[in-house]
Order: sequence, then C-alpha cells, then structure tokens
Amino acid sequence: MKLDELKPAQKNETKKRVGRGIGSGLGKTSGRGHKGQKARTGGGVRRGFEGGQTPLYRRLPKRGFTNIHAKNYTEVTLTMLNKSSKDEITAETLVEDKIISKVNDGIVVLGTGKLDKKVTVKAVRFTKGAKDAIEALGGKTEVI
Repeated sequence: MKLDELKPAQKNETKKRVGRGIGSGLGKTSGRGHKGQKARTGGGVRRGFEGGQTPLYRRLPKRGFTNIHAKNYTEVTLTMLNKSSKDEITAETLVEDKIISKVNDGIVVLGTGKLDKKVTVKAVRFTKGAKDAIEALGGKTEVI
C-alpha cells in the first residue's frame, strides 16, 4: 500500500428514524422541539427573510440594468486567423479548426497581431486595423 492509494474509512451511519417512540430519542416531537413555526409541517421562513426587518436586498441601493438585447460577439485576432487551415474563414470554420469554442452572436475581427497569408474573412464586424491588414495582403473582408 502506498500513500496515494489511501482512502478515507467508510461511514456506517444509519438513517435517523424519527417519530418511532420515546426510547429512540427522537420520538414524540421528532427532534423539532415544542410548537413554533419551525415545528410545523412546511414551516420555516423563506430565503432572505429577516423576521420582519427590511431585508438586506431591499436596504441596499440598486444600480444599473441588464440589456436584454445586447449582442455577445466572439473576438478573433489576426494571429488566430493565421492558425486556420482554410482560405475562406467564417465563424463555423474557426469552430471546426478549434480556434474558438463558441460562435455566440457572431465574430468580430480585431487588428491584434500579424497576418501571414491571403484570406477571405466573413464576420459581423471588423476593426479598421484588421480590415486594412487583411486587404493589404490581397484578402477580402465580407460583413454578414
């Protein structure tokens, strides 16, 4: 036996059988005490309830909002475009080549890094630097 083969001892705890007589130690009130809200079936307070005091989530100031119409684009750099084996690059081909994992709402090409080959890129948006770099090598940019 080695140290990395050690496993914790197995627990042999039996399930509590409540309400099965006074001799069990958990008879009569079944470990719930006498009366009160927590002793009742379905009793207890909801999450965040502070006994009638204004709860914390209502005392703290609220700021900002979440725009439900916001688009979530995947950013792709020129260096990432170099890794693609294809001449015509779309979001789907980048996923196939495992350069990006998710397309989200489309891809945005950023001008970071250097491009080494002539490619045709189809994307939702291009930065000015990215567009110039692609077209400088004789490639094409298509907005979809």
